[in-house]
Amino acid sequence: MKKDLEEKTIEVEKIFKGKVLDVEVHTVTLPNGETSKRELINHRGAVAILAITKDNEVVFVEQYRKAIEAVTLEIPAGKLEPGEDNKKLSAVRELQEETGYVVEEDRLEKLCDVHVALGYSSELITVYYVDNLEYPGEQNPDEDEFINLKKYKIEDAFKLLDDNVITDSKTMLALAYLKNRKGAK
Repeated sequence: MKKDLEEKTIEVEKIFKGKVLDVEVHTVTLPNGETSKRELINHRGAVAILAITKDNEVVFVEQYRKAIEAVTLEIPAGKLEPGEDNKKLSAVRELQEETGYVVEEDRLEKLCDVHVALGYSSELITVYYVDNLEYPGEQNPDEDEFINLKKYKIEDAFKLLDDNVITDSKTMLALAYLKNRKGAK
């Protein structure tokens, strides 16, 4: 990091502590010596899985997102639980809970880490890839999670991306990765 751009925190005001995120206001010293306020959301992180079936279908979950008051189509994902240090195991857990698909952690390929809103949030999502899945079980979502399992042929998933039907950033990134990978072959 370039030191001439760094902001130094001189005071932290804790506004809210929740089960998913915390909100703080930081007073910072700017590179020019002036001070400013930064409203920040602290998040423990999450995992997401771009899962492809043996029939070349992309596995999605459909769910209602209160923040945008809409039903969305997303790749399976979920927040890290307290004390979860192995992100691959978290991804295995989330995939099974949300879709019923069971995989061994060594089958997961890490695609990338992505900061979803780095201007105000620390949330970092690690995105994994797995293919050739067979459907062995049932969904087991959290008690406050209501989701529908959806599968689309890869070409149809790309069309949803191209038509901007999918607006979730982690899903867009994962599909763009897949599109690039398919185009490179």
